Amino acid sequence: MNFSLIFFVMFAIFALIFLFSVIKIMPQGSEFTVERFGKYTKTLTPGIHILTPFVERIGRRMNMMEQVLDVPTQEVITKDNAMVKVDAIVFIQVMDASAAAYRVENLPYAITQLCSTNLRTVVGSMDLDEVLFQRDNINSRLLTVIDAATEPWGVKVNRIEIKDLTPPVDITNAMARQMKAERERRAIITEAEGEKQAAIARAEGAKQSAILQSEGRKEAAFRDAEAREREAEAEAKATAMVSEAIARGDVNAINYFVAQKYVEAFGELARNPTAKTIIVPAEMGGLVGTIAGLGELVGLAKEQQQSRSDIRREPSRAAATSSASTPPSRTVSPRRSGGAVPTTE
Repeated sequence: MNFSLIFFVMFAIFALIFLFSVIKIMPQGSEFTVERFGKYTKTLTPGIHILTPFVERIGRRMNMMEQVLDVPTQEVITKDNAMVKVDAIVFIQVMDASAAAYRVENLPYAITQLCSTNLRTVVGSMDLDEVLFQRDNINSRLLTVIDAATEPWGVKVNRIEIKDLTPPVDITNAMARQMKAERERRAIITEAEGEKQAAIARAEGAKQSAILQSEGRKEAAFRDAEAREREAEAEAKATAMVSEAIARGDVNAINYFVAQKYVEAFGELARNPTAKTIIVPAEMGGLVGTIAGLGELVGLAKEQQQSRSDIRREPSRAAATSSASTPPSRTVSPRRSGGAVPTTE
């Protein structure tokens, strides 16, 4: 009885071990190679699979997801003999599990060493300034070379990125001084450009102001000349009218003209701001007489104008009445004292 129980338990354990060795469940993102008597036969994809007992076995377990490999820091001499420290990271993905398993030993280490050597080659062929400012170029060149080298291994290199570039301390200090000098140079140039633009703007403003002022003076001179021309025309017309009146024998017209000039001269003398003493005529009545004479001249002009209009309306009657109603002659003569005298009838 006990022997039968022990046999049954041993058989159950052996059956479970046999089932687990034959039935394989593959997780997602992994692929296993199958070997028959040590020879590669097939690749198991994610899912459940059954192997031939005692004949087939699992060979290599490959990770099919994208992996990140760290390239260690190394010192590289550039083309211009500058020492820099550089490191990188590589993103790879296994595309063919059998090739990655049986064509290269220790795939991560092989890819890391391949990246290190090519990184030293690419950086060593460039100057320090190119290395510092052309990281994208370095990344693209490394990606092209390493992807072509790892293709027989069934690996796809997706990206290569330079993590850090560290030049020597003395070069770093020199670069800092160079950057500071360049910033100061740009500041000086910018300030000079600003001053230049400001000077140009001020000169342009002065130019426009001078042009506007000259145009204003030109316009003012033109207006003054036009005003003087109008005044001269008016004076000429007045003189012509007085000359015509004198030619006709009208003495009152010349008396009016002389009296007007007398009053204007006396007014200018009174308005002179520098004159401390004002000289008036010896007889103040002469000025009054002049003004009265002017009034009579104005009245006489009105009467003459009225009589001319009456003559035009009644020519025959005006000829008869003009001799009977002619007023006595009036004369105005200047006094010896220099002022006009009242008119005498």
